[in-house]
Amino acid sequence: QVRLVESGGGLVQTGGSLRLACAASGGWFNNYAAAWFRQAPGKEREFVATIRRGGSSTRYADSVKGRFITSRDNAKNMVYLQMNSLKPEDAAVYYCAAASRWDLPTTAAQYDYWGQGTQVTVSS
Repeated sequence: QVRLVESGGGLVQTGGSLRLACAASGGWFNNYAAAWFRQAPGKEREFVATIRRGGSSTRYADSVKGRFITSRDNAKNMVYLQMNSLKPEDAAVYYCAAASRWDLPTTAAQYDYWGQGTQVTVSS
């Protein structure tokens, strides 16, 4: 059983940056692909970014490509999401997720473990 805890959310102005962190425990974390999803009020949860087990590959949603970077430190059981050039439409609750897979899944149903989420608010 993997437990995930996100941190780093908050209020930022348009054009600003935030770095989210996800701490994993309870499993051998380098056996898991990790991802970030987000959900805004009244909208479905949507894929943001994913990173392969060893960190060698990543995939991003078109809406964040070139602005967000995901990385991981398996020695520390951590995953990060660096968010730059934030826009009001990036405001949402951001969730960390993990899946015992070799590939880079982009749908929520493919992930087995979820954090509780961290709120990101972007003021215009």
